[in-house]
Formats: sequence, C-alpha cells, structure tokens
Amino acid sequence: MSGAAHLRAGRTSLGIELGSTRIKACLIGPDAEVIATGSSAWENRLVDGLWTYGLDEVWAGVQAAYAELAAQAERLHGVRPAVVGAIGISAMMHGYLAFDAAGEQLVPFRTWRNTNTVEAAAELSALFGVNIPLRWSIAHLHQAVRDAEPHLARIQFVTTLAGYVHWRLTGERVLGIGDASGMFPHRPGDARLRREHGARLRCGRGRAAAACGADAPSRGPGRR
Repeated sequence: MSGAAHLRAGRTSLGIELGSTRIKACLIGPDAEVIATGSSAWENRLVDGLWTYGLDEVWAGVQAAYAELAAQAERLHGVRPAVVGAIGISAMMHGYLAFDAAGEQLVPFRTWRNTNTVEAAAELSALFGVNIPLRWSIAHLHQAVRDAEPHLARIQFVTTLAGYVHWRLTGERVLGIGDASGMFPHRPGDARLRREHGARLRCGRGRAAAACGADAPSRGPGRR
C-alpha cells in the first residue's frame, strides 16, 4: 500500500523526539517505512546559573517540526496528514520539571546538563547503595530540598521532558521505563526495591545516610 493510502486511512505512527539541539518528527507506515520527516533547531540557555529551555520553546519547536513533516508528506504523497494512528514521545532524559496542583510550572526546567546536584547525588548514592548520577530527577529534587527552595511546598508532581509533553498531549501523567529509571532507582517488576528506597529516603531526611541502614525498609511503604 502506498504512503498516500496510509495517510488517508490514518495507518501511521508519529514519533517526536526532543533532543538537546533539535526537535525531530518522523511519520511511518505500518511497515515501518518512513513517510515524512521534519525538524526544528533549538538550544538551551544558561539562566541564573542553570541550563534550561522555556516550555514555550518546546511547543514552538514541536509545531515547527510537525509543520515541516506535514508539508513534506503533502509534497511527496499528495496528502496532508489529518490523523495518525499512534504517537510516541522521546526526549532528553532526566532533569527536573516540577508542577503544582493546577498544573503550573514552579521553576524553570532544569536539564541534564546541570551539575549543581553534587551534594544531593552523593548523599543519595550513599543512602541507596547505588550510584545516583547528577542528572537524575531525584538528585535535582533532593538538591532543592537541601537548598530549602520555596517551591517545594507546592509540588504536586515532578516529571521529565518526555513525560511533560505526553501529559500535555494526552492528559495522562505516565513515563516509559527508560525515563522512569532516570528519575529514581528502579528495577522492573521489583516493587520491594522501590519500597526500600522510598523508606530510606524518608528515613534520611535530616539524618546521616548511615543512620538509615537495614532497619529503614522495615518501616514499610507509606509510613513515616
């Protein structure tokens, strides 16, 4: 079946990838053949000592990349896409996007490039017994706690860039396992590990990491 037929029937999948320097869009048919592509350049900025992108830049870039894709599809196949069968979102991993209960962004997006989380990453690595990179979301959140940042009291949820775009497009706050494992130590199917790390984190607030030893997991999930 031709690309035009797939476009008319909506038998397509749209992938959007937000990289560090370009936002890319790719439309494929059911046989994984590329139907059309588009892209848009963007660049992070150093604001108040932290690397960031504005959320308005996210949507301007996504719209520009998709507009180029749609124009290419029409030029190559004579059909402008009106509907797609599936959408997938990928983006630079890790970082810190915090929102309140109304969905308002609390602080500018903190990207994976920031290295202000040295103390938090070291403390969490000792607490969990696994390496926590500086770029992980939990390191950014824990550094904000260490720095007593005023926005903390209003946080309703924290996500990654891919999680944010997915949420705004679908209304669902979900993450793929790749993004989730860059937010918090994670092993697929191992709920016990998540409970233990959560318990250790609660225990560690205001205490030395060594004080949260083997007894910490016995507290169980949801208890302080």
